[in-house]
Amino acid sequence: MGAVVVGLDMGSVSTKAAVLQDSRMVGYAILPTGFNPQDSGRRAINEACEKAGINPKDVVYIVATGYGRINAPFANSRVTEITCHGKGAFFANNCARTVIDVGGQDSKVISINEQGRVVDFQMNDRCAAGTGRFLEVMMKTLDMNYEEMSQAAINSENPSKISNMCTVFAESEVITLLAKGERRENIAAGLCQSIAERIATMVKRIGLREEVVMTGGVAKNRGVVKLLENKLNTKISVPEEPQIIGALGAALEAREAILEIKQK
Repeated sequence: MGAVVVGLDMGSVSTKAAVLQDSRMVGYAILPTGFNPQDSGRRAINEACEKAGINPKDVVYIVATGYGRINAPFANSRVTEITCHGKGAFFANNCARTVIDVGGQDSKVISINEQGRVVDFQMNDRCAAGTGRFLEVMMKTLDMNYEEMSQAAINSENPSKISNMCTVFAESEVITLLAKGERRENIAAGLCQSIAERIATMVKRIGLREEVVMTGGVAKNRGVVKLLENKLNTKISVPEEPQIIGALGAALEAREAILEIKQK
């Protein structure tokens, strides 16, 4: 059996684990982070190993990344999420040159070169505007699920104008629009438009380089992806499971660490 390594992406909303064996991802898990990040990290590793048919005791190296990586004392090392998302996206699609990651509490745009190395990035981690948490609050306010919001963004011919992207103020604005009789579908489309505009601005700051890959939970919203494609005038590729790309990149870092140890 080849060396088994794990990448752990500890986000503020969800914790993801990816298991690599012989350069293949053999299992992964996505769990809510909850109030105990350390426990969530251990449970994510155990669940990912169980899915892979591997005993967690056989894991030889763990790399933690993400917002809560300091809460993983059991990890062998820690790597920034910028590096891990770039590496994971390149592994999933070696044509990737621009990586857009929109997670639970932050968003980032990463430019990578032909070797998959990060050459530039833009990050918004000061507020939850345009992130997964932002969408969750708005869906609850609109009494819509993810698929309904996605369809509204694609099909609405008259998106509402949303002037605020701060979660608190935007929620108040949405409530006001509903009180005025604005259709939920148009409000949802307007919110997705605002998110796409915000992300597109970040992309343009570092310069668009094709191919573009989108990762993170918001990449599952086909409406946001479609609107962003229109604004950037390019096709956007979404991995089969966009939430685990950071964990995959961390696992790749773990694999490299093992190879370096063997060479010494």
